Amino acid sequence: MQLHTERLRIRPFLESDLHDMHEYCAQDGVGIYAGWAAHTSLEESEEILRDWMAEGHKHAIVWLENGKVIGHISIDPDSEEGRADTRELGCALHLQYHRKGIMTEAIKAVLTYLFTTENIQFVWACCFQSNMASKGMIEKCGFRLMQEGIFCSSSLDQEFSSYEYRMAKQDWQAMSDGCVRVT
Repeated sequence: MQLHTERLRIRPFLESDLHDMHEYCAQDGVGIYAGWAAHTSLEESEEILRDWMAEGHKHAIVWLENGKVIGHISIDPDSEEGRADTRELGCALHLQYHRKGIMTEAIKAVLTYLFTTENIQFVWACCFQSNMASKGMIEKCGFRLMQEGIFCSSSLDQEFSSYEYRMAKQDWQAMSDGCVRVT
């Protein structure tokens, strides 16, 4: 998958992305809101990057202005019911790029791709109840709150209360305004 928007390119990770990926994954305040500990070494990031590349679910978010990988977006299979027509999104973004609408732009591009190219019917996005910024961003993208839940993070050895949102293809079609051009 390769997606282009006005400011971003979303693509599979490459080995050459290691230093950029480590930079944002090592920041305090990035991984904790996604349920994982900040990376503590370049070697740790290298091992995780290899896993991501083999798995193929995490995609690099590249800032076109400078060609830097500034975050990632995960497009995972349905973890609850194993439905082939359902995906789950997750994301992380370099702190320097927060509050610029970047993740909203990336998510809208991915939704367009999933609903028009992959014929997906439902996309879920979850956030910790303490993460008000992600809650607002998910709602801004048009997801509907479906339920509250618990996320168990094995890497942090902690449970988090979460909000679980869903976007149905028919809801996306009703609200789709073509604002995000994807090529």
